[in-house]
Amino acid sequence: MNIEELKNNLKTNYLAVRYEELLREESEVLNMAKDDESFRSLAEEDLSRIREEKKSIEDKIKDIFSIEKEEEEYPNEIVLEIRAGAGGEEAAIFAMDLALMYQKYAESKGWRFVNMSESLSDLGGFKEGIFEIRGKDVYKCLRFETGVHRIQRVPATEKSGRVHTSTASVVILPIRKKSKVEINPADIEIEFSRSGGKGGQNVNKVETAVRLTHKPTGLTVRATSERSQHANRERAMEIIQARLESMKEEEEAKKFASNRKNQIGAGDRSEKIRTYNILQDRVTDHRIKESWHNINAIFGGKIDDILNTLSEKAEGGVTESEAEDVDEPQSS
Repeated sequence: MNIEELKNNLKTNYLAVRYEELLREESEVLNMAKDDESFRSLAEEDLSRIREEKKSIEDKIKDIFSIEKEEEEYPNEIVLEIRAGAGGEEAAIFAMDLALMYQKYAESKGWRFVNMSESLSDLGGFKEGIFEIRGKDVYKCLRFETGVHRIQRVPATEKSGRVHTSTASVVILPIRKKSKVEINPADIEIEFSRSGGKGGQNVNKVETAVRLTHKPTGLTVRATSERSQHANRERAMEIIQARLESMKEEEEAKKFASNRKNQIGAGDRSEKIRTYNILQDRVTDHRIKESWHNINAIFGGKIDDILNTLSEKAEGGVTESEAEDVDEPQSS
């Protein structure tokens, strides 16, 4: 047990200080008992008390480290990115539907859901939406949502009644306290602007926006959700770090793809993972070949059954398989 490291950790500092005191007490009692035979019986009582308290502190420290490890693997903060794919305006509307679905789910869990940045289509859908979600087990619950989502339905603007297939991509980025990626400040380009939207409206009710560009990769992040320029800059940097970590993890996962037994959670954002078929009132996850019904409830945030099933299958070690065949009418 490294006392100095424990003292440098805010969560274990007070325990480390007390543990150090007990070590000194233990040493003093042992020395006194060695020099004074009449003190030995009393020393046994003191040593028993000291060692019992030491054991209690050691158990508490183990619990703290166990919780820290859990929070590091499954952080309680994520960034959700949703982008319209193939399908034009219908894809942007689908992206908006997905964003609302996750927002309603977050609300049902008591999580904080914040719109950080958005780009709207002409009909009010999302070309791109970036959101911050904070709450207990948020990453643990949503970690398998990364990938391409498809919807098959007749758009409201479709007069001939033809079914269109549109797509939207979802990316879940965990925000970890200890980033595995180091960024050279010289690699970051910073721009500041006033946050606003159509007609001059202030979309996120903040005065300043920060846009960061990671020059080596070309990654850009715009943050507007905080009330100060400094806070938005920190938030944007966290997202840049999370994206770089995600890219690194995805690259490593692809290297060992042939040996990977668990297809769920591969983190490949280009993978087609789920289809929402409106006419058949069916949602199918292609990684586990399972379907659920009552799409209206699902879009209303009732996605616990889907997420729980994915988690159970992942823990059970689902093997790789081809995506389930689903009727796929062509978009016009």
